[in-house]
Amino acid sequence: MREKLFIDGRWVSPAKGGTFEVIDPASEAIIHRAPAGTADDIDLAVRAARQAFDHGPWPRMTGKQRAAVLRRIAEIILERKQELARLEVMDNGKPLPEAVWDIEDTAGCFSFYAGLAQEMDAKPEEVIPLAEPRFSAKVVQEPVGVAGAIIPWNYPLLMASWKVAPALAAGCTMVLKPSELTPLTALELGAIVEQAGLPAGVLNIVTGLGPDAGQPLSEHPGIDKIAFTGSVPTGAKIMAAAARDIKNVSLELGGKSPFVVFADSDIDKAVEWIMFGIFWNQGQVCSATSRVLVEESLYPALLERLVAEAAKIKIGNGLDDGTLLGPLVSRGQYEKVVAAIERGRAEGATVAAGGGRPPGLNTGYFLEPTVMTDMAEDNFVWREEIFGPVVCVKSFRDEAEAIRMSNDSRFGLAAAVMSKDRARAERVARAFRAGIVWINCSQPTFTEAPWGGYKQSGIGRELGRWGLSNYLETKQTTTFESEEPWGWYIKE
Repeated sequence: MREKLFIDGRWVSPAKGGTFEVIDPASEAIIHRAPAGTADDIDLAVRAARQAFDHGPWPRMTGKQRAAVLRRIAEIILERKQELARLEVMDNGKPLPEAVWDIEDTAGCFSFYAGLAQEMDAKPEEVIPLAEPRFSAKVVQEPVGVAGAIIPWNYPLLMASWKVAPALAAGCTMVLKPSELTPLTALELGAIVEQAGLPAGVLNIVTGLGPDAGQPLSEHPGIDKIAFTGSVPTGAKIMAAAARDIKNVSLELGGKSPFVVFADSDIDKAVEWIMFGIFWNQGQVCSATSRVLVEESLYPALLERLVAEAAKIKIGNGLDDGTLLGPLVSRGQYEKVVAAIERGRAEGATVAAGGGRPPGLNTGYFLEPTVMTDMAEDNFVWREEIFGPVVCVKSFRDEAEAIRMSNDSRFGLAAAVMSKDRARAERVARAFRAGIVWINCSQPTFTEAPWGGYKQSGIGRELGRWGLSNYLETKQTTTFESEEPWGWYIKE
């Protein structure tokens, strides 16, 4: 476990020498004291990234050369897969198989963007046809510059890769600020890129508290672009800070995603996807389908099955065999989720299953998988993101009502629909006001496809070629090709 920050290719102590506690959410034990970076460290990191961008080799390499480094990063991640996964479990609490899955996806993300980096060599410029034959025009894409990335705690290393990999592929340099709740694997990324041969200053990693490190990063005038994943209130603050310098901003924020289940659906498949959509990663997923809308005729049977199956989920330490639901990430998150359940109950909702601490687990931030019903559409738990293993279930009469209820939200990150009638499912999918839509499933995410939302769920898209575009500027060059004078004025 790293005790120093990674700045300009070196491991350095924080300017003020501070540390903060890293807690294992399953045992509540302090497992590490991580380096607490502050504004001075952010400034040092930004200056290193600026020097590396303005004068270093990385932006001037070919795409093939950058791809070789990115592929080596992916190889090292896979070589250390089990070790990194165990760190994620200790830091975040998720079950080990899910953590292994995340690390494999992280390596895949670096490999994917290595491929896109190499493709950039094949088409360095695009010729633009013009109506005026005396001119020629071409377009090139260039790295945006120095990027700042602020990542959340629910997928620590994977979320880092979603920003670091495309930024490096584009030729940018970066300062990465991980969540103070889960800094361990982000710091290990420093050792990995060092081993892979990434030039000094291209990736700098500063751990620390949000106000001490995250805010100075978002406000720093040396940053050309900010990429953030997290809550709507924090995203709004980052957007306001970026506005002062007109920084390029991409934001992936919260969600309250609907899952519409029509009566012709297979009940076993529906229940499995509902549970995966909300209980995977303890419900700590921005795109979690936490609002389930079930057609009236299927509602009683589906609810009964959902309650029964939720009770069978094994809860425990993420390192224990068979665990499907680990602890929430922190005491603060646990208390927030419990308070949301109690508020929903106070506003008239029924807790049909779960809602409390699992029997026998008196230590750790464990919460039973929770199913809530009978809430009004203005109930807090129906409208607001809880970010925990809490699913709200309501019935609907017809397709029109299902679409209305689904879109009646300030969020628009994701949505899902299940039906054997493919034409209806496609019709409802088109009607959703959301950036990510699943048909007959919930939550599968692929590096090749765009990720991002409508409304207050964010700005911009990550992953796929859209993620690379986040870190590129478009430059037009127009040339006057004629030997004749332009003729704007007449000489005497």
